[in-house]
Amino acid sequence: DDRQHHHSGAPLCSRRKRGTQKEGLGRSKGGFTTKIHLLTNSHGLPMKVAITAGQVSDYIGYNDVMDDDLPPPKVLIADKGYDSDAIRADVEARGGTPVIPPRRNRKNPVQVDGYIYALRNMVERCINKLKNARRLATRYDKTATSYLGFIEIVSARLWFRHLST
Repeated sequence: DDRQHHHSGAPLCSRRKRGTQKEGLGRSKGGFTTKIHLLTNSHGLPMKVAITAGQVSDYIGYNDVMDDDLPPPKVLIADKGYDSDAIRADVEARGGTPVIPPRRNRKNPVQVDGYIYALRNMVERCINKLKNARRLATRYDKTATSYLGFIEIVSARLWFRHLST
């Protein structure tokens, strides 16, 4: 008999869930990844950071970033992942203007000012500056708290550079 266990069922390794969401790791199209949700100011400096697993929706990251005592944004510039009526209503209730391009499958597309949306590259540049730290770019940390802590250390370094100039 070539079976090691005499009961039916798949081997244990094929039954367990891959990835640990509590540690901010998960599978997505890009592989085993972590999403960094970032709220920046008008200078492109990080104000609030949250991480989620790679397969988690951006809506959850929005709630993590906006549930703080920071001043509400006058303009929220985000990508298509944050396009939902609930997020738009929340930004408008806070007194801001959402600049979020609509998803392709949206029934009533919302017009977006392309000039203002082009300023979203400040967030992309901020993430690029954060990922200049090799430890952050390659996710060496095993736990989500240590990874988030290192993101905050690198964010503080960006703030010190900005304040010293």
